[in-house]
Amino acid sequence: MASSETSAAPVVGPVARPVARPSAPADALADLAAELRALPPSCGPVRLVAVDGHAGSGKTTFAARLAAALGGAPVVHLDDLATHAEPFGWTGRLRGQVLEPLAAGRDAEYEVYDWTLRRFAGTAPVPLAPVILVEGVGAGRRAVRPSLARLVWMELDAAAARRRGEERDGPGLAEFWAGWTLAESAHFAADPSRPHAGTLVDGVTGRIAPGTVGEPSTMALTCDVARK
Repeated sequence: MASSETSAAPVVGPVARPVARPSAPADALADLAAELRALPPSCGPVRLVAVDGHAGSGKTTFAARLAAALGGAPVVHLDDLATHAEPFGWTGRLRGQVLEPLAAGRDAEYEVYDWTLRRFAGTAPVPLAPVILVEGVGAGRRAVRPSLARLVWMELDAAAARRRGEERDGPGLAEFWAGWTLAESAHFAADPSRPHAGTLVDGVTGRIAPGTVGEPSTMALTCDVARK
C-alpha cells in the first residue's frame, strides 16, 4: 500500500468489542490519569490522548478503564469512523467532525458507521472536556499526532492480538480478520505508531509502564499466555 489512507482488502465487520481482561492496578490508572490531566492542552483546550495498538490488543477495554479513571472522559471510537471500503481512510472525518470543533473550543459530534447496514447511521457526541480519548488502530498515526498530548500503545504483538481477536469473534468473522490483517499490516508498515508512544501498556495484564518517546519498551511482557 503506497499510503496508509489507501484501503487494502475490504473488511467485513467491526474491529473491536470490549471483553473482560486483567486490569491495571487502580493506583496506576489513577497516576496515569493525573499525569494526563497535567499535560499541556494539545487540541484547543483539550488534552487529546490516543490509545493505539493491533486489533485485539485490548484498546477498547483499556480506554474504557482510563476514561473512568479520568472521571468519565469522552472516548472517540475509530471503528465508528472507519468503513468497509476505507478501514484507514477516516482521517478527514476525524479532523472535520472532531478535531476542528475541539480545537475551536466547541463540543463535537461525529457520524457513526453501522457495520451491519454498511452506511453511516446516527451520531455520537464528544463534549468538550479536559482530556478526551481517541481509541482504535491507527489512533497515533502521522496525521493525528500533531493534535495529541500523549500516545498510549498496547503492547501485544500482531499475531497474538489476532489470535485473541479471532477467539473473541468466532468463525463468523474469519473473512473479516483475513482482510483486516492485510490492511493493518500495510498501515503500520507505512505509518507506525509505536515509536512515538509515551505510555506503554501490557495488552495481556493491563500493566502500565512509563515509556520514552522513540525508545523501545523495556517492560517485561507476558504475551506468551495468549499463545497456544
